[in-house]
Amino acid sequence: MNKLCQSCGMPLKRDPNGGGSNADGSKSNDYCSHCYVDGAFAQPDINAEAMRQLCINNITAGGIPKILARLLTRKIPKLKRWSV
Repeated sequence: MNKLCQSCGMPLKRDPNGGGSNADGSKSNDYCSHCYVDGAFAQPDINAEAMRQLCINNITAGGIPKILARLLTRKIPKLKRWSV
C-alpha cells in the first residue's frame, strides 16, 4: 500500500474515507477518495500541473502559506498516475 495518493500526493492516512474506491467497491491502495471513485478518476482530463495547482489552492484555502503548499505538492508530477 502506498502512503501517499498516487494522483494528488495527499497522505492516505489523512483521507476521511480511508482511500478511494475501486469498481468492485473495495478500497484503493493507490488513490484517495477525492481523486478516485468507483474505479475511475474524479477528474479524468486533468494533467499533473493542473492537479498541482488545484492542490495548492486547496491547501492555501486551509490556511497554509503558499510557499509551504508549493513545497508539499512538488512531487505530484512524479506520482504513479502521471508517470504513464
